[in-house]
Amino acid sequence: MNIITKWMKRTVMSALFIGALLTTFHSISGVEARSLVQLQQNAEQAGKDGNSNYEHTLKSVGVAFKFLKEAVSLEPKISATEAVAIEQAPTLEESIDWSKYQIRQVIATGYTAFYESTGKNPDHPSFGITYSGVKVKRDLYSTVAADLNVFPIGTILFIPEYGYGVVADKGGAIKGNKLDLYYETVDDVYNNWGKKTLDVYIVEMGDGTLTEEDLRLLNENEAMQVFRQQYIKSEKK
Repeated sequence: MNIITKWMKRTVMSALFIGALLTTFHSISGVEARSLVQLQQNAEQAGKDGNSNYEHTLKSVGVAFKFLKEAVSLEPKISATEAVAIEQAPTLEESIDWSKYQIRQVIATGYTAFYESTGKNPDHPSFGITYSGVKVKRDLYSTVAADLNVFPIGTILFIPEYGYGVVADKGGAIKGNKLDLYYETVDDVYNNWGKKTLDVYIVEMGDGTLTEEDLRLLNENEAMQVFRQQYIKSEKK
């Protein structure tokens, strides 16, 4: 009887351990650990009845482990489904009627915050800081440089294949209908852009000001998050 009692205590401890694991998986995958409740009831009943339900309790432990294995395999399936949904979502070009916006043809090149584009190295106190005062950023709404007589600071443009560009900077060579689009690395510039002549859409003309909070609110707009992933993922590959 002592041996049976000892094994029963181990069974209950195993049940509690499995319960903790299932709770963790529930918080990740949303799977409810219903089998844990039944397992605990079986263990308690087995303790009351002696050896009569011992075999059934051990079988319940096996069922719980099988359930745990299924829970482990569920989360990646959910992630894959979400990834497909993002991949199949329409692009901004397809989702908005751009014909209602004023069009301007520009010559657009790419630039980085590094020496080859700005003459500054990372140890420079103003490295990565635009003329407007905000930090350079590659996102759904990225910082771009323009001739401020054409596009004042804060102007929002939609640039096909790049995303939204917010005028935050200027440059000595950026005169007239020219833009410099920010990328994080030189490789990104060459692999994703280079130099293009194209039509851009003027979403909103700026008033000469732009703050970090303005940029944050634009990029964290909840309704735009699917589009946001489409535009930043290419540089993360």
